[in-house]
Amino acid sequence: MSTSLSRVHLRVRGYHLDGYGHVNNARYLEFMEEGRWDFFDQHPEMIKELHQAGRAFVVVNLNIDYLAAARQGDDLEVMTGIIDVGERSGLCHHRIIRKDGGRKDGTIIARADLTFVLLDMRANKAAAIEGEVREALAALTMAKEAFSA
Repeated sequence: MSTSLSRVHLRVRGYHLDGYGHVNNARYLEFMEEGRWDFFDQHPEMIKELHQAGRAFVVVNLNIDYLAAARQGDDLEVMTGIIDVGERSGLCHHRIIRKDGGRKDGTIIARADLTFVLLDMRANKAAAIEGEVREALAALTMAKEAFSA
């Protein structure tokens, strides 16, 4: 298993907040998507190969645990990594931690498991994860415990 872990830092802004003064639940989806973009930006050859083959990663399920409120001015770290690759789907884990904002405590704000498939864009259906793509993803797979370090 690899230690391929994306870390994105962002500051909570006023437009991230809901009427209660904390980050709106839907914004965490955007924060996690930013983490996935960063993760795949670190592996441009794999993405290029997928696009040339008419394939794309697509989200099919997302389970989020909201554990603490983030507020304006908090500095957050979004960690993203792949924790499992099966024959037809994979599992990406996200963890969002408060790093600053007057409460430098490392509190876990949210964590999520996201299931993705490899879409054959021509046939518009899920394709097997095999060959070089499977090997590349397997090499990037890490234990969920690595997010705690």
